[in-house]
Amino acid sequence: MTKYIIITPARDEEAHIEKTILAVVQQSVLPAQWIIVDDGSVDNTGAIIDRYCQAYPWITALHRTNRGFRQAGGGVIDAFYDGYAKIASPDWDFIVKLDADLSFAPDYFERCFKEFEDDSRLGIGGGAIYHPGDGHLVLEANPLFHVRGATKTYRRKCWADIGGLLRAPGWDTVDEVKANMLGWRTRSFLHLQVSHYRFTGAADGAWKNYVKNGRANYITGYHPLFMFFKCLRRLARKPYLIGGVGLFWGFMSGYLKRLPRVEDPALIEYTRRQQMRCLLFQDSIWK
Repeated sequence: MTKYIIITPARDEEAHIEKTILAVVQQSVLPAQWIIVDDGSVDNTGAIIDRYCQAYPWITALHRTNRGFRQAGGGVIDAFYDGYAKIASPDWDFIVKLDADLSFAPDYFERCFKEFEDDSRLGIGGGAIYHPGDGHLVLEANPLFHVRGATKTYRRKCWADIGGLLRAPGWDTVDEVKANMLGWRTRSFLHLQVSHYRFTGAADGAWKNYVKNGRANYITGYHPLFMFFKCLRRLARKPYLIGGVGLFWGFMSGYLKRLPRVEDPALIEYTRRQQMRCLLFQDSIWK
């Protein structure tokens, strides 16, 4: 039996968290422990978590003090690591970072672990994120090597090799790029659908979200030329103009504010080499 731990940071998720809890408790393969971290919610999120914690002994509730604001990027990882410190047993095979506004089929994790079983070099994986739109679910498009931060499953050995997660914006790209650099494979499972009830970054608003993403790209060490073309492409996609401009400003503000980057020159060099290969239409993880 696969032993896995789920950690879910949750802040003001009373509208959706019960859907996520019901999706997990109905899984064909249940987690050894699920730690739900109430990250200072001011709504009924904490009460909902506590109610289900009483019903299912393998659910652990952890309540953090309200910091007074939503901290983009690094805040969710601080909450994640508070949960990580509450893992009851070191005997686990996979660790899952799961958002609190998702739902998925009862065999979701069983099928995820089948992917890992079939590919011994698969280090990070997760289902594809879909959003409600125009009466049907719409896939959130990403490079195949990228697994959305909302639902990430890490093989234990890969987790150890990458040294866990960066406590800053860009954490959910740094982990995958580093894993690939070290010889692991990472990918989304397009046949496994995960319904996300809020668009990624919706809690921050469109402008703040794109600025945050641009700054995360700076912290990760993106190549400026790759970032230039990324911003150009984003200008022509909804929301028009604001996405490209926000990304550009977030990226450039990293230089202007002299923000610290990932302290791993080899990782930045690998990231930029892969991005230039993509621009030159050569084989790259950015497919």
